[in-house]
Amino acid sequence: QVQLVESGGGLVQPGGSLRLSCAASGNTIAAYVMAWYRQAPGKERESVAAISSGGRTANLDSVKGRFTISRDNAKNTVYLEMNSLKPEDAAIYSCNAKRPPDNDWGPGTQVTVSS
Repeated sequence: QVQLVESGGGLVQPGGSLRLSCAASGNTIAAYVMAWYRQAPGKERESVAAISSGGRTANLDSVKGRFTISRDNAKNTVYLEMNSLKPEDAAIYSCNAKRPPDNDWGPGTQVTVSS
């Protein structure tokens, strides 16, 4: 199992940027698929971006060109760089580590996009 803690959320104006971090402990994440999910009030949780153990990435269509997921296995940390933020990006962002049978979640960090 992996314990995950997200940080970097906050209030940002439309068009602004944030960098989320997900620090892992308890196990190395090198062999895990890591992903960022988000859930806005009244909406289902959705996968925003994922990165394989080999570094391949996949992004939600609505964030392509704006969000970038990366990983630093030496620091046991995953990042989500978010640029050109829109009000519809506001949500609780959670980190996920998956390597069957493990499927671990962090508590999440709030991102608010408002002027």
